[in-house]
Amino acid sequence: MTGHLVVVQAGPGVTIQDRGRRGLMRYGVTPAGPMDAAAHALANGLLGNAADAAVVEVSLGGLTLRAEAAPVPLAFAGGAFDIRVDGRIVGPTGRLLLPPGALLSIRAGARGAYACLAVADGIAVAPVLGSRSTHIRSRLGPFGGRGLVAGDVLPVGSSRLAGDDRTGLPALDHGDRPIRIMPGPQADLFADGELDRLDTLDFDIGARSDRMALQLEGPRLRHRAGHDIVSDGIVMGAIQVPGDGRPFVLMADRQPTGGYPKIACVISADLPALAQKRPGETLRFTRVDAAAAARALAERRDALRAALAQAAATGLDPEALLFANLIGGVVDALDD
Repeated sequence: MTGHLVVVQAGPGVTIQDRGRRGLMRYGVTPAGPMDAAAHALANGLLGNAADAAVVEVSLGGLTLRAEAAPVPLAFAGGAFDIRVDGRIVGPTGRLLLPPGALLSIRAGARGAYACLAVADGIAVAPVLGSRSTHIRSRLGPFGGRGLVAGDVLPVGSSRLAGDDRTGLPALDHGDRPIRIMPGPQADLFADGELDRLDTLDFDIGARSDRMALQLEGPRLRHRAGHDIVSDGIVMGAIQVPGDGRPFVLMADRQPTGGYPKIACVISADLPALAQKRPGETLRFTRVDAAAAARALAERRDALRAALAQAAATGLDPEALLFANLIGGVVDALDD
């Protein structure tokens, strides 16, 4: 018998996400998908799931679930969240078998903005336009494209557990270094020196930040002459600057196209670190070239492999994950 999970409490913005709705941006359909692709990959990897298995993405508002009918194999990863089973701390990273009647609570902890909760073989909801990801603004995805609420029942793909329990593992270490960027497609539309100036500025993550974009508060960036362009495609991590000069970084629920110039773009390897920034935290950028961005992506994949090795998952093949595009981002532009 396969168990299921019942939502006891869910804060705002708790959604189901797989790797995203690929190949449809040309038709105006936003990919959605995880904010922190590394956390999504690690949570699924701890259970030996397919790379595209659907997880529950938990925001700062938290989540409480109860297992019913049978034990539920699950894993969790992401920010340094406070994760407990019947009051006992098990997080922020690990896997376990949740007994029927037990309560799993996920709450904001020391740092980080998102955590991913995976179950064996993924959350077994029907795909919409080829994906189980939720995009709330367009009402696409499971449960009519809304966030989870109390009373929702989450079907579990299977009852297997890939190895024994491993709890209390550390959160992925994104470090505290500046977020690395490369020049954007309209960097020449900004005043002389503005791209270089990005390396010297401190921004604060604004309170209006969400899955669509991170609002950056602080210095204003100057356009060379006007701020309107012919709308073009948007990738995750693109830094757009509207007419008021206040930049924002487009994230997982970004619009498919945009008509503001993009001065720079966050490299794929640093998108997880960026996603884990909370409102009120300070953000600094540093510019790198394409070779450095490629090395950083390889290092991020090595970090995921090391985290999976630490869990010592029985029957898990960490090498297979290296070829599964664990870090999303720039691939959107190519797929669409």
